Amino acid sequence: MNELKIKVCGMRDPENISGVVEALPDYLGFIFYLKSKRFVGFEPSTEVMAVIPDLVKKVGVFVDETLEKVLETVRIWDLHVAQLHGNETPEYCRKIQDSGITVFKAFSVDELFNFEMLDAYSKVCNYFLFDTKGQIPGGTGQKFNWKLLQNYKGDVPFFLSGGIGPIDMEAIRHFDHPRWHGIDINSGFEISPALKDVEKVKYFISGIRSKI
Repeated sequence: MNELKIKVCGMRDPENISGVVEALPDYLGFIFYLKSKRFVGFEPSTEVMAVIPDLVKKVGVFVDETLEKVLETVRIWDLHVAQLHGNETPEYCRKIQDSGITVFKAFSVDELFNFEMLDAYSKVCNYFLFDTKGQIPGGTGQKFNWKLLQNYKGDVPFFLSGGIGPIDMEAIRHFDHPRWHGIDINSGFEISPALKDVEKVKYFISGIRSKI
């Protein structure tokens, strides 16, 4: 567990970010989806940029955005990763990856999810992110049945996402999968949209990294 990568998503407030990065998460996620309550805005914030250390990689979350807008946002925000949370095709993912950007492709999982469809994405995505299926794009704040991931036999490493909160430490300790790479946290640690409880984030990250 202490080798798991940790992504804190839905960040926006510079002071809040400053507190969260003290725990040195591996990734910070910024949502570039207009309909999200955590939309950060397309214009980069100098205040935000100033408080993110070089060790923490910046992830841009996009939902069915134009290729041109993604690449422009990656450039002006100096993003390391494009996380695609919509109905993006393998060809779209390939174009993002060919630009030199790491690609996270999110998939919403429920009992009907067909894991075989991931084969088409296996060569054009660096990581998958498995989230809970909801009515609209983006997170639901709810967990899905992690046992469903026993059906994932692919080679692409993945992040576990979907409603993970401080109370899930024990469940995470008991979860295992050969391709499990990291954890994505967001609403389960929020005081309000885009505002994280810094102490809970620090406690969680410390707890994850202290266990083998």
